[in-house]
Amino acid sequence: MTPTGAASKKDTQTSAKPARDGRYHHGDLRNALVLAAAELAENGGPEAVTVRAAARRVGVTPTAAYRHFTNHDQLLHAAHEQAQQSLFTAMTETVAAIDPASDAVGRLIAIGRGYITFALREPGLFRTAFCGSDTADPGEWNSPAFDMLSALLDELVAIGYTDPAHRPDAEVAAWAAVHGMASLIIEGAMGDLDAGAREAVIDRTLSMVRIGLATGPRAGEY
Repeated sequence: MTPTGAASKKDTQTSAKPARDGRYHHGDLRNALVLAAAELAENGGPEAVTVRAAARRVGVTPTAAYRHFTNHDQLLHAAHEQAQQSLFTAMTETVAAIDPASDAVGRLIAIGRGYITFALREPGLFRTAFCGSDTADPGEWNSPAFDMLSALLDELVAIGYTDPAHRPDAEVAAWAAVHGMASLIIEGAMGDLDAGAREAVIDRTLSMVRIGLATGPRAGEY
């Protein structure tokens, strides 16, 4: 937990950036507050998301904001879902950038790279994407990124790349590897990697995920 004094300082720092235009459409204050919370998270991570800071960013009183979010946890949960959507967008953009004829294996590597790229580009928002949830089971979240991974793994089984016997919980294993690499990098646990070394460890992680899933009768064809 962040001490009260530290939270107040964080509010001051992260709310220095003005709201986009200081206005919101009538009846849309809740969405404006969620977007403000996501912006706070981009700069300071989940610790920066408070109802007062979001209200200040939008340009309304805390009283008005509390009509939509009665406490920090409610707003953080909304910011969490917004961050999940941003993560999904980054992954779909990476897939869109590769050859449209790419098979499921190629698309799997692409979404893994998009996942890590998002973490490096928006570390605060990335951390927020995995907080504010009432359950540890991502299958119960509003998690389009997890759904995308699950669908691709089903496709790997359908094309014979992955043995059906190895399909259960495969998304958890693949997710753990990619999320772990992203976290190790953004938290500085891997030291000061130059761009080349960082790309090498990312490539190796994604390759290990691909190899680990290559258990089906037709894996050698891909």
